[in-house]
Amino acid sequence: MTGAQAILDYLSQQGIDTLFGYPGGAIMPLYDAMLDSPVKHYLCRHEQGAAFAAIGYARSTNNVGVCVATSGPGATNLLTSLADAMLDSVPLVVITGQVARPSMGSDAFQEVDVLGLSLSICKHSMQVMQPEDLLPSLNEAFQLARSGRPGPVLIDVPKDILLGDVPELMALPQVDFQYPKCSDEQIEQANQLLDECTSPVVYVGGGVGMANATQNLRYFIERNNFPVVSTLKGLGSADFRHAGYLGLLGMHGLPAANLAVQQCDLLIVIGARLDDRVTGKLDEFAPNAKLLHIDIDPAEINKRRQADLSLLGDLNQILPQLTALQNKPQWLHTIASLKQQKSWQYADLTKQQSIDAPAMLRSLSNALQADAIVSCDVGQHQMWVAQHMQFNRATQHLSSGGLGTMGFGLPAAIGAQVANPQQQVVAVCGDGSFMMNVQELATLRRYPLPVKIIVLDNQRLGMVKQWQELFHEQRYSETDLSDNPEFSKLAAAFDIASDVITQGEQVAPAIKRMLEHKGAYLLHVRLNTTDNVWPIVPPNTANHQMWEKPQCTS
Repeated sequence: MTGAQAILDYLSQQGIDTLFGYPGGAIMPLYDAMLDSPVKHYLCRHEQGAAFAAIGYARSTNNVGVCVATSGPGATNLLTSLADAMLDSVPLVVITGQVARPSMGSDAFQEVDVLGLSLSICKHSMQVMQPEDLLPSLNEAFQLARSGRPGPVLIDVPKDILLGDVPELMALPQVDFQYPKCSDEQIEQANQLLDECTSPVVYVGGGVGMANATQNLRYFIERNNFPVVSTLKGLGSADFRHAGYLGLLGMHGLPAANLAVQQCDLLIVIGARLDDRVTGKLDEFAPNAKLLHIDIDPAEINKRRQADLSLLGDLNQILPQLTALQNKPQWLHTIASLKQQKSWQYADLTKQQSIDAPAMLRSLSNALQADAIVSCDVGQHQMWVAQHMQFNRATQHLSSGGLGTMGFGLPAAIGAQVANPQQQVVAVCGDGSFMMNVQELATLRRYPLPVKIIVLDNQRLGMVKQWQELFHEQRYSETDLSDNPEFSKLAAAFDIASDVITQGEQVAPAIKRMLEHKGAYLLHVRLNTTDNVWPIVPPNTANHQMWEKPQCTS
């Protein structure tokens, strides 16, 4: 087989039937071989869009996403998406074409050192320089992407290797990964911590969903009746119906979640990295708590805060061994009172001339099917989604966390819809973020895919505007987006149905029309330019000192 044929044959053997990408000179042999392959390719309209689609595919399934691009600008256009996958631990394999080996190092047309560029933003990067190394490298890439803490792996393949013959391997080696494992003594110490504490809180991160450990986590929480808070990526892992569920914590965390963590005496961190957006002022974060940190990646232990005890390994093996039973009625009463006092008071949309984004998104959440997937862009709307929408599984909430990449929402929704054709998929976008990868409307049209798009439009770069208002003396610089296009007309140019709403009473019927429409749909929601996300923890401030909505008790 040629190198190009071998790649596609390997993908088929691995059960990979979907690629996202964009063709070009150095990767052209692979595209030629696709004509004779059962692997289906989705042509996105920008390499960044293709990689985000692969990320959406991966995150909505917990499987490896695959994207391909050519050399030079094709490869460099992928770099932001690689960084996004790296910071959010997404299993991704990226195959880039490279100029032929005899031309390498000569500044050939579209030659870029993508290996060097990608080293710091990938779990691993490799360049295939011998035909016999192609299949072993591809095999290693998939195993690395899936193993331990997942992440993106890049393989750069010169064009002459794609065109030339490669040897067929009867059996590909399995990479021997040494997973960390905690001792029986550590498990005993953890159970002692659980037994001795009086006010515990479970802090859930994205590692739970990636480990497929949701069932074990929920059993651990239910049998002990633990209060529980979540990071952005952890949303959906814990059951939001649980009496002690307090929701998002951190900079824009819900008040009850932040206050409970500040008052606890044992913080049980599961599959999370104590991100700065979560902790606020680190030396005042959970000041009275011992820290039990459970994770698969030793690099996260003691990175930002010293753990009193750490358990390294597979969550599905560790959580069932934590058998100490909790019975803390006084603490549970405190949590229940805190939750009731700080519950969000949603506006009555039927009585509003304008549209309140939190109330609108809660209405959307209530209207969606139980298995619906929501892909979100970055900005104020991202925080409103995290605060006010409810998710049954972590794979239902796709959001760019660590990198905070604008333009993530639409292409990630495309990938999720490809992977889950029978499920509702909704992209919640801000007007600023939507314009970052708006060209992917053409991808919706081409296939076609019934993704529903909500553009929350305040004609501002909202989160930056909010910081300029609160922390930069209202000196607004380059955040006015009042020259946005008419988004419904833009949708019409791509044969996508659309609607525009401006008043609260229009929300419920508009959501109903959107969800009942069989194809792609864009709902343009006009918001007040002055609306902000509350609460907010100011810079270098402890979470319990968050600013809540002015003249509002919630």
